[in-house]
Amino acid sequence: MTAPAPVAVVRDLHVSLERDGVRSEVLRGVDLVVAPGEIVGLVGESGSGKSMLAMSLLGLLPDAARPVVTGAVTVAGTDMAHGAEADRRATRRAALGAVFQDPMTSLNPTMRVGRQITEAGQDRAGAIALLDSMGVPDPAMRFSVYPHELSGGLRQRVMAAIAMAGKPALVVADEPTTALDVTVQAQLLDLLRELRDEHGCSVVLITHDLGVASQIADRIAVMYAGRLAEVGPAGEVLTAPAHPYTTGLMQSRLSLRLDRSGRLPTLPADTLEPAERSVGCPYRARCPLVHDRCATELPTLADSRPADDHAAACFAPVDAVRDLRPAPPAAVEPSSPVSADRPTEPAVTVSGLVCTFTTGHGRRRRTVQAVRGVDLVVGVGESLAIVGESGSGKSTVLRAVAGLVRPTAGTVTVAEGGAQMVFQDAGSSLTPWMTVGETLRERLAPARLGRTEADRRTASALDGVGLPASVARLRPADLSGGQRQRVALARATIVRPAVLLCDEPTSALDASLAAMTLNLIRDMRRELDMTVLFVTHDLAVARLMGDRIAVVQGGRVVEIGAADAVVADPREDYTRTLVASVPEIAVAR
Repeated sequence: MTAPAPVAVVRDLHVSLERDGVRSEVLRGVDLVVAPGEIVGLVGESGSGKSMLAMSLLGLLPDAARPVVTGAVTVAGTDMAHGAEADRRATRRAALGAVFQDPMTSLNPTMRVGRQITEAGQDRAGAIALLDSMGVPDPAMRFSVYPHELSGGLRQRVMAAIAMAGKPALVVADEPTTALDVTVQAQLLDLLRELRDEHGCSVVLITHDLGVASQIADRIAVMYAGRLAEVGPAGEVLTAPAHPYTTGLMQSRLSLRLDRSGRLPTLPADTLEPAERSVGCPYRARCPLVHDRCATELPTLADSRPADDHAAACFAPVDAVRDLRPAPPAAVEPSSPVSADRPTEPAVTVSGLVCTFTTGHGRRRRTVQAVRGVDLVVGVGESLAIVGESGSGKSTVLRAVAGLVRPTAGTVTVAEGGAQMVFQDAGSSLTPWMTVGETLRERLAPARLGRTEADRRTASALDGVGLPASVARLRPADLSGGQRQRVALARATIVRPAVLLCDEPTSALDASLAAMTLNLIRDMRRELDMTVLFVTHDLAVARLMGDRIAVVQGGRVVEIGAADAVVADPREDYTRTLVASVPEIAVAR
């Protein structure tokens, strides 16, 4: 019997983009085939080229970046790299669906949800049925709402409904679970699997988390520096990786099994200049198995082939890669014990906190009680992790402590020195037209320091977060996501606060960057003797960052206790659900 034709074929794909007059290659000789009904997990760090490959499959490379494309990208028989725009548009409508990381940037905010689905190829009855099949509660009512009236999880389900409205052959899901809480993430992964099982479509799932890919992928393709580093059946790639980068990604994952007493494992820094990556193996500066050949020759997928359908672009013997073991975690000094110099009063006291908001207008006006009587006491130097699903009220509690939300009832008391906030999206919390130095010196303005002393304090703050003084001259757009998060931490601590408030600061970062940021917060807490309130939707992160964990559901604290005890022996069903939803890597398929 003849095998069915592939849904998508990528052959020797090279893509370069231009930014500020500088051209850089973002994809370098990618080969990938997606079979009918197959789910391919495309995994790698930020900047590895995953999203550019997704945009190539969709025929949506950014025109403003003047893309230069060589090689072939074929989807459902259409040339998505060089074909006529009319043909590519027709294929996108008939054979392709897309689910992006942030649905609010993809959904039209001025159009009701139902109209956006009917425009994609359904009538009203079909659109409501599709919303229902995507697990949207009360689909007839939500057919008529606007995107901003839905939660993040429901918006992602609407995006999935739009993606499936034309019954596509291929769905491209680009980081669809990033920044979602673990239970909604699990639901969305189940939804993608159901789309494949019920509609027979193929899925390319792009993610920086191997744990997410392990939940549903048939095959995993690992990308690094615009190339495929490893491709193979998911079970083999996860249990017997053949490339050191894949091993490093697995070791740097944040999981419930990590040792809380040590530093979190991270990948080594990449010290290669962009020009050096075009010669030899691009991973060589970070690789524990590097040798002379790696500096002059480019390994291909044919150079390491553990099995016919499992290959890695690496010169090292497969057995050597599989023998790699993570280094023992470096010990972390315990936080300073309570001493006579420390205040005996708590750093934060929250008593009977109630926060109520009014949304909408006219007939759509409604009152939402986000926080319903929360009591918390956090000691000086203690770290409390607050965990819960989206909409549970955890961020509202944090904003009330920061003074950004006025309580409807109850009181919030913060120790002398006040609180400073680090937000989830550092890019949007930094003023885009101000340099990093101007942003930091703004916090020093009340002290009326001279320019020399202000510059010294600015350089010291940047050094404290691992950034060179030269970063002070740059603007946020010139920095990577990890660098922007470090600048946000420097701004929050350049004048030492009594309490550091962290609202999901790592949820949108890849695993290694997230671990680096968490290590930095732990170090700063110890060195500056700060109290930390850390909000997260991920119990694995909460366990690593909190001495205690407070679990929030429906605006109330439903469980609180020592971090390990809450995770190992949860008392509430809701907490058990959160623990079960943490995506651990499946070791067998």
